[in-house]
Amino acid sequence: MTARTTPPFRADHVGSFLRPPYLLQARERKAKGEISAQELRAVEDKAIAEIIKFQSDVGLQSITDGEFRRTYFHIDFLEQLGGVQCDPPVTVVKPDGSEELAPPVMRVTAKVRHAKDIQRADFEYLRSQLAPGMTPKVTIPSPTMLHFRGGRAGISKDAYPELEPEFYDDVARAYGDELKSLYDAGCRYVQMDDTNMAYLCDERMREAARARGDDPNELPHRYARFINKVVALKPAGMTLAMHLCRGNFKSTHAAAGNYEPVAEALLQEMNLDAYFMEYDDERSGDFRPLRYLKPGKTVVLGLVTTKFGQLESKELLKRRIDEASRYAPLEQLCLSPQCGFSSTVHGNLIAVEDQRRKLALVVETAREVWG
Repeated sequence: MTARTTPPFRADHVGSFLRPPYLLQARERKAKGEISAQELRAVEDKAIAEIIKFQSDVGLQSITDGEFRRTYFHIDFLEQLGGVQCDPPVTVVKPDGSEELAPPVMRVTAKVRHAKDIQRADFEYLRSQLAPGMTPKVTIPSPTMLHFRGGRAGISKDAYPELEPEFYDDVARAYGDELKSLYDAGCRYVQMDDTNMAYLCDERMREAARARGDDPNELPHRYARFINKVVALKPAGMTLAMHLCRGNFKSTHAAAGNYEPVAEALLQEMNLDAYFMEYDDERSGDFRPLRYLKPGKTVVLGLVTTKFGQLESKELLKRRIDEASRYAPLEQLCLSPQCGFSSTVHGNLIAVEDQRRKLALVVETAREVWG
């Protein structure tokens, strides 16, 4: 079996990396007004050049900027869409002393529109630093993030008396404009990060959706139609993937549950090119939902956890890949860590060297399995 020459690659990754201490310090100084936005960007540029080399040295083909210019994987992007307002999330300390990120309040206050290019300048810097053979990847939040958290109550009735079809069409058009902007800059690989399809696998989250007035059995199919509106506007030749996440704040998760409640909508109805699916522990369930995977589509198995430093064994990964191949062809599978290492600026509870070892394990295992 030959290696893939187009994304996603046999050894891939979700995108975010641990921020170096000097970058965190620069962000704090910017927040205090001690340095300018331009001075912070220069520090970010330096850190991004270093993380590019890190990825290349490990042997990865897809290269991101580590999300080093963001505080959160979603808010920094969504709040730049016209018609969207985001309040910062709040960190909650639970009775056992662990911390959990309370969901941010995202409100649609006016017609959603693509008010400006959001990721283009960041992508252009990333691309300028790459050596031949590297494929730059841009990660953005899924458009479903504008609906799931608040439901109907989070979307202005003045702007959208009815959600169907105008709200979904406007959001899709805004995303389509952003994808075109990135394509015109040379981007051919975009990943949309989506917590909501994975959250709909968790009965607690399903009950919360019911409380907001949504049917959790209908939502996955509605979201499939929503995502397909974006896919229809995707430039030809661009790979568009989705990463499904059950939460990733300081090595905690927010949801658990088998993919079965969303599998048909996700893998049969969505017209995406690839799916990054978490499968690093029991909270993700078994591989049976992969039976819905359509020909020509790819699932990237997130078998290596980013939450803890203990290194998985290569034998375990190979055994699990073999298990997955009973439900989806091996040719349509790839391997990655389960999530990013730092979906928020805070980072997971894992050392930089563990981050390196886990990525190297993904690359080595993929070479041995797929050649």
